[in-house]
Amino acid sequence: MIAKTFSQQGALGKAIPGFQARQAQIDMAEAVAKAIADDSQLVVEAGTGTGKTFAYLVPALLSGKKVIISTGSKNLQEQLFHRDLPLMVGALGFHGSVALLKGRANYLCLDRLSRQMVESHTNQTDPTLLTQLVKVRSWASETKTGDLGDCDELPEDSMIIPTITSTNDNCLGKECASYQDCFVSKARRKALDADVVVVNHHLFLADLAIKETGFGELIPEADVFIFDEAHQLPDIASQYFGQSVSSRQIQELAKDIEIGYRTEAKDMRQLQKVGDKLVQSAMDLRIALGDTGFRGNWREAIQSPSIVREVERVRESLDFAIDVLKLALGRSQLLDTAFERANLIKGRVERVCDVSITGYSYWYDTTPRQFSLHITPLTVADKFHEQMEMKQGAWIFTSATLAVNDDFGHFTHRLGLEPAAQFSLPSPFDYAQQAKLCVPRYLPEPNSPGLANKLVSMLAPVIEQNQGRCFFLCTSHSMMRELGERFREQLSLPVLMQGETSKQKTLAEFMELGNALLVATGAFWEGIDVRGDTLSCVIIDKLPFTAPDDPLLKARIEDCRLRGGDPFAQVQLPEAVITLKQGVGRLIRDKKDQGALIICDNRLVTRDYGGIFLSSLPPIPRTRDLEVVKDFLQHIHQAK
Repeated sequence: MIAKTFSQQGALGKAIPGFQARQAQIDMAEAVAKAIADDSQLVVEAGTGTGKTFAYLVPALLSGKKVIISTGSKNLQEQLFHRDLPLMVGALGFHGSVALLKGRANYLCLDRLSRQMVESHTNQTDPTLLTQLVKVRSWASETKTGDLGDCDELPEDSMIIPTITSTNDNCLGKECASYQDCFVSKARRKALDADVVVVNHHLFLADLAIKETGFGELIPEADVFIFDEAHQLPDIASQYFGQSVSSRQIQELAKDIEIGYRTEAKDMRQLQKVGDKLVQSAMDLRIALGDTGFRGNWREAIQSPSIVREVERVRESLDFAIDVLKLALGRSQLLDTAFERANLIKGRVERVCDVSITGYSYWYDTTPRQFSLHITPLTVADKFHEQMEMKQGAWIFTSATLAVNDDFGHFTHRLGLEPAAQFSLPSPFDYAQQAKLCVPRYLPEPNSPGLANKLVSMLAPVIEQNQGRCFFLCTSHSMMRELGERFREQLSLPVLMQGETSKQKTLAEFMELGNALLVATGAFWEGIDVRGDTLSCVIIDKLPFTAPDDPLLKARIEDCRLRGGDPFAQVQLPEAVITLKQGVGRLIRDKKDQGALIICDNRLVTRDYGGIFLSSLPPIPRTRDLEVVKDFLQHIHQAK
């Protein structure tokens, strides 16, 4: 049945012009069908170009069972729901219903929008934000879904989004005046009734970790669970099985208390003082935590008298808020919810400050204005395994990057999986003809002084000759900024840098220019699909080992040591290999793509473990001579 569907004479051949059956795709689809029939676990690494999306969609839709598909990002989630799923539904004549479900932060909250509109007229609101609010209000009367991603007038990084969406903490639930029209509850009801529901990993894991009140189960019960981009799951699961408290939560609580004071409890001037005190104490703790863009060890930080003092002030401001809000109970639904939230945040602060409980990493991170304090379990294997046992059914995990040197142990161990089958499917691309890999000679050592200058002088001629069309992927923000500035001084071509505008805008500008260098870090290593001539060179500054002072990594290394393991071989190396595979995967995206990959790290050649990296990558011909790369790139562009 599966082979016939994937043939040129079958359902897909008839529905998709030029469709060609691929053996790897059929093999995967048959394995997925078997896992669904047997209610078993399946792990499949499907190389770029295998067509893994259709390979799991076809058996899932043909099974007649209730299916949840979880993706690694909202972008992939939307692509799957709006492009791939309708195509398969049409091709297979599927009669069931499908639904898209996102986290509540994506849906407009009508109650909070109306409060913001009132608030914006009494406050010194930024005119840009006020204009955005007015546009959202007019869009709200037309939208069926309330999904802010569909509101073209609203920038994806708009400051108003947190003020017009709800969180678990501040949602009024059934007490809300707008409950009947609530977009979140409508989306959830639709998902409960649908046969196929498309979610993302963050939402799926949030649901596993906390069964939300007021809405019943967030993710409906299902028979089949499919995870695309599954390599991201262990890290995301760690976030949700831990706990966090942030300055943003404290500031949002203060903001709601202030709105409650202005609109429903105008006689309680103490509420204004409560809001001010909460904001000030959060800001003072942020200042005490020092540098920005930093992940620090919270266990160590909390030894500092100045940080202890500021944490104590945060606690005092929360106690003060609780005492004042207690006097307002029953007067306003918004203030009643704020009372519960103040207690909840106080509990989280106390838990995060009790660093004596073992089995967790205690860490914090900072942005210029915010901080977050986190506790993260060192392993989620037991909890994830327990959830799979409770929700019997088929569990299917797939990604282009799951194996390290053909071994899946690192991935399956982290999630406590016991797959009935696991295998890798090679990419159909002809890497021998389509690509070249270069580890240049005379490279400076990683982390050596002046590294950025040396890389710029070595690689600027290659980038210039190639007319840009290049991604330079960095392993740190500081290296990205330094390289970006140096390349702007050296090159006559446009140089884009991640973070100067939104990810989508940066990518759109790169594709529109057609001759740019994009210098980027984390967010561009995966989930970016640039096909054709616009991208023909990917450069990576060094092997992507996580920084040794990363508190989460430190804790996992310590945990591995205590269990008698080898932290480098079992923790650091496998994660770096999977990240490198993701970065390399940006280069060749379809059968017509051609390009060069340059990795600026001698350790690929000089260290024993370099062989593990190389054997985990696609079979790309290798050279150490940058001139060979320049000739290859020139030949590509002359041929086109």
